[in-house]
Amino acid sequence: MKPEQNPPGVASMPPATIIPRALRRGLALMATIAGLAILSTPTGAQERPAAAPWPTRPVTLIVPYAAGGNVDVMARWIAPELARRLGQPVVIENISGAGGVIGTQKAVRATADGHTLLLSVESAILIAKMVTPATVPYDGQQDLAPVTLLGSQPLALAGKPALSHLTAGELHADLQAHPGQYSYATTGVGTSLHLAGELLKQSGQIDMVHAPYRMGTQVLTDLAGNQIELAVLPLSMLIEQARAGKLQVFGVLDDKPSPAMPEVAPLGATVPAWQGANARVWTGVFAPRGTPAERIERLDAALQDILTLEDVRQNFAATGVDPEGLGPAAFSAYLAEQAKTYEGIITRGHIRAE
Repeated sequence: MKPEQNPPGVASMPPATIIPRALRRGLALMATIAGLAILSTPTGAQERPAAAPWPTRPVTLIVPYAAGGNVDVMARWIAPELARRLGQPVVIENISGAGGVIGTQKAVRATADGHTLLLSVESAILIAKMVTPATVPYDGQQDLAPVTLLGSQPLALAGKPALSHLTAGELHADLQAHPGQYSYATTGVGTSLHLAGELLKQSGQIDMVHAPYRMGTQVLTDLAGNQIELAVLPLSMLIEQARAGKLQVFGVLDDKPSPAMPEVAPLGATVPAWQGANARVWTGVFAPRGTPAERIERLDAALQDILTLEDVRQNFAATGVDPEGLGPAAFSAYLAEQAKTYEGIITRGHIRAE
């Protein structure tokens, strides 16, 4: 029998390829999987831009206090190490005035790109706005991004040499027996030192007269000279003269003794009314609000690493500062807790610095 012929002018067609049923099912499944993979790929995933390089120029570290002070000294411990980790110089800019408000305001207004940082303390960040709301144009919690809490130290209650025969308990009893007859010195109205003194008054149910000074060194001079009865100061300022017998430290406003002066007990350990009357001064690094999160994270990682260095820890210990190392989230929570404490003291004491 002859094979069937195509009509004239019609090309010969190749025989159809027969695909086994199992193979057809496999190919269909592969096509389905490929389609799902395409659908599950985020749109533009390949177009996401790489993070911009940073830092591209020197980083400014604003210190809102004069050169030579405690905050400035800490900045000079930290800055060279931070520069090594960032690959750019870190330039310290001292902008003093108005108890740290002027320098802090400059940091708040800076471009939020990670090239401007602020090293500051509790008074300028939190307290100033509470006691002088009309003259402080920023909100430290809203306008700044916390990076790292570097360190803190307890405040202490000290007395003139003429009171060195008293224990903390005896002093408290005498304060209760003679309301308004003792004065306590601090470095100014509306400072954390002032609020600590008010906390002792409120919790201890005593009445002392606040004597604000401009400089801590003048407080020490008058205290050692029996010109004023009491003072609330950072423990580190008192250690040398206390150990020389020039003044009496009655206790620290903390739950435990400080490693810098372990022989001094917490006030609350001997005076039940002062239990929980804790107050510390602290120093931390901030950036303008809106600084990219990845840059804040890199800064925090660098600062955390710096806090592990032996020479830095020795410098901290020599000045009575306890390393803290709280990162952005923990530091933010700490600020909220501190603000609540300060606000309570200010409200109960009707404190205003205006």
